Amino acid sequence: MAEAEILGQSERSRELQARVAAFMAAHVYPNEARIVAQVDAGPTRWKTLPLMEELKAKARAEGLWNLFLPGSGHGAGLSNREYAPLCEVMGRSVWAPEVFNCSAPDTGNMEVLERYGTPEQKQRWLAPLLAGEIRSAFAMTEPAVASSDATNITTEIRRDGEEYVIAGHNWWTSGAADPRCRVFIVMGMTDAANPDRHRRQSLILVPRDAPGVTVKRALPVLGFDDAPHGHAEVLFERVRVPRANLILGEGRGFEIAQGRLGPGRIHHCMRLIGAAERALELMCRRLQSRVAFGKPLAEQSVWHERIADSRIAIDQARLLTLKASHLMDTVGNKAARAEIAMIKVVAPEMACRVLDWAMQAHGAGGLTDDFPLAHLYANARALRIADGPDEVHRSAIARLELARVEPERHGRV
Repeated sequence: MAEAEILGQSERSRELQARVAAFMAAHVYPNEARIVAQVDAGPTRWKTLPLMEELKAKARAEGLWNLFLPGSGHGAGLSNREYAPLCEVMGRSVWAPEVFNCSAPDTGNMEVLERYGTPEQKQRWLAPLLAGEIRSAFAMTEPAVASSDATNITTEIRRDGEEYVIAGHNWWTSGAADPRCRVFIVMGMTDAANPDRHRRQSLILVPRDAPGVTVKRALPVLGFDDAPHGHAEVLFERVRVPRANLILGEGRGFEIAQGRLGPGRIHHCMRLIGAAERALELMCRRLQSRVAFGKPLAEQSVWHERIADSRIAIDQARLLTLKASHLMDTVGNKAARAEIAMIKVVAPEMACRVLDWAMQAHGAGGLTDDFPLAHLYANARALRIADGPDEVHRSAIARLELARVEPERHGRV
């Protein structure tokens, strides 16, 4: 029986997966080095890349565009379960998600606008994002507090007549340094005195060119700046925006952000599985082509163990992630919260381990930009922190597990 049938993949999903894989083989892998060269060329790395725009136009012309957004009418209409295998294929290259207009943080921001935005917000921001004409950023993480607990956030969103005034200091705001970034979704406090700590925060749209918005610097991840997209430190100094820029209503920020992160975690985990699959392929090719101590590396038992452990770990992570996506589609994000937390722990750890072994198999070359492994590793390592650190997800899993089991009563065995 074919793997797609065993995994319960729909015919529509299988067909799109094959088309995305064919597009990657024809247009993405052969152009990875050219994209890097365009980033490196010229006086700045923060610019629009002509080759990326060409690839985006090709993907859109082939109907491989906005493949997320389940049931929205704007994309392929796929469920989370159907989209997951496509995301895996895209994850094989750090450049691929944008080619299909399926890259973070734009996907999450588009989902927020699609679900909660007003008609005016959708017209101004969602339409150009769906068209791939602009990019966006999500500002939530702050350097002064442990932002893994979103209730710690200190950015202020203060009502002043018909406007809101935003003041805060953020960092790791992905996409903020991109010259195509036109809008931030900013999380901040509108009601710090609310006794319900999950009703204190709100989300608001802030134009990138609003007075008082300053992108201070780009922050590299293990030496990779991810230009021209990148991750930035941003100041919001008495930034004024109209009341109409608030999303859904005051006090709804935590609720919206949690809804945004569920699908995003599925996307991240499936992309990591794709990165690990590519790493395993590159590892096997390298081991078959290199000779050390009189025999191919592929004949040495230590590498047999690592190859086998990689295959086992990848397949385990995939099955758990597909289970989580299925539950999200059938019973909702809240009911699937344990599975979502589990994949967020399992997938980055697995990808880091497989990528590390692949880099080891490539020797010194694995540490260079001659192969995609180091960049993929940097992304995987970052995702043990982004969208919630491992420790927070493990704590959530433990609490849910403890709640399932009735405590032992006195006198009972």
